[in-house]
Amino acid sequence: MVKIGILGVGTVGASVARILEENADIIEARAGKRILVKSGVVKNLSKDRGLSIKLSDNPLDVVDDPEIDIVVELMGGIEEPYMLVKRALENGKAVVTANKALLAYHRYELQSIAGDIPLMYEASTAGGIPIIGALRNGLSANHIESIQGIMNGTCNYMLTKMINEGAQYDAILKVAQELGYAEADPTFDVGGFDASHKLLILASIAYGIDAKPEDILIEGIQNITQTDVAFAKEFGYEIKQLGIAKKVGEGVELRVHATMVPADSMIAKVDGVMNAVTVVGDRVGETMYYGPGAGGDATASAVIADIIDIVRGNQGPMLGYKKGLESGLKLLPKEDIITQYYLRLEVDDQSGVLAAITATLGKFDISIEAMLQKPTKNDDIAKLLFTTHHCKESKMQDAITALGKLDVVHGSIAMIRIEK
Repeated sequence: MVKIGILGVGTVGASVARILEENADIIEARAGKRILVKSGVVKNLSKDRGLSIKLSDNPLDVVDDPEIDIVVELMGGIEEPYMLVKRALENGKAVVTANKALLAYHRYELQSIAGDIPLMYEASTAGGIPIIGALRNGLSANHIESIQGIMNGTCNYMLTKMINEGAQYDAILKVAQELGYAEADPTFDVGGFDASHKLLILASIAYGIDAKPEDILIEGIQNITQTDVAFAKEFGYEIKQLGIAKKVGEGVELRVHATMVPADSMIAKVDGVMNAVTVVGDRVGETMYYGPGAGGDATASAVIADIIDIVRGNQGPMLGYKKGLESGLKLLPKEDIITQYYLRLEVDDQSGVLAAITATLGKFDISIEAMLQKPTKNDDIAKLLFTTHHCKESKMQDAITALGKLDVVHGSIAMIRIEK
């Protein structure tokens, strides 16, 4: 028998305990041993969770219990879980975690501490989608060329409503909060930070890149308008918030932002709260992984899959490498990213304006690919929308600054990157 202790018996933790109990026979058949939840840790002991397991409010009751074989960390947060997971590993216990923030900041330290002790984390990225296993195992014969993913269901739900129903950002954010998809403070989701943690985990497996969220480009969806949605549709795009990891020469781009993608691409068809990740391998080509990115049972399913792998003895090294990945790949600076861009700006509706804008862009070697002009409520002001050919991020940022200084340009300039 294998005994489990759960740090954090909330929505996911309770689902883990229930599934292990209710599906005990099939899980035992697949794992080869009986798996029993011995105890769990909660903050509030007075709350009834409808479980028969022993509960404590002291994490050390699990971490230091000599009878517990596997510690499941579902607390959330960074530093306290790090100390507890570290202690569990030092006590010789295997660990399963769904904590993306913990791994975004401490995955390499934990890998060093774990050594040959299993530390599994399938549920940390894209919930019930087995993308970690795909990268660590199924695609292990490939050099990974790129990863693109819808990694936050809240953002995808909101953008889907904006595209399909014409919803305004503020209105659909309120609905998302009422439905429980977005928190009272939604910044972690809509600002791109949640997706960035997941992207960093995938980039470590694919490229051996040791980066923190502060090191990469992260932007949210807060500035997307119906004008942008209409332009995207007219020119054959959909708008998605993507996490992107891409090998470019001897470097790797890592970025999270709203992105215009071709409407006929696989990733563009992923709607609602669903997640999806596409991976391009040098041998297999493009593969796609789709499913629920959150939810108690979906995430618990991934947690229990890790537990079963540990019981079977199938776990392998934490980040997928028996030896160090000496690829020579480095994180590309944000300013060296190269892509296409969409710009939205309000300008004086008069002759000579377009010439002034194209001349300004030309100073930074930026050329226009497509353009559209839309009227505004003010007869003297027009909305100018256009896409560019490929250029470097640093030049685009300098160009936006220069455009903003033109007398014919009014207000802020919106920008969305384009991936084809």
